[in-house]
Amino acid sequence: MLTIVAHIVAFPDKAEQVKAELLKLIDTTRAEAGCVQYDLHQDNDNPAHFLFFENWESRELWQDHMANQHLKDYLAATEGSVAEFTVSEMTRIG
Repeated sequence: MLTIVAHIVAFPDKAEQVKAELLKLIDTTRAEAGCVQYDLHQDNDNPAHFLFFENWESRELWQDHMANQHLKDYLAATEGSVAEFTVSEMTRIG
């Protein structure tokens, strides 16, 4: 099992656009092979900060997800709208 924590920080004036594009990813991704959990969160104090908490059956299946067209479409739609994007690959230890 691979856990992914992805932080997306939009420019403040682009937060609603980025949010709309992130929401489009959910149903398609949840239907992908290997997706165990794919939850989007929005910071209560900073509405431009989003977090995906994901669990995948394997790193290989997550990498397949990252290569899919809907992720490419998201990146194209939000180009110039995201100030910060970080991804952490994590292993549950407790």
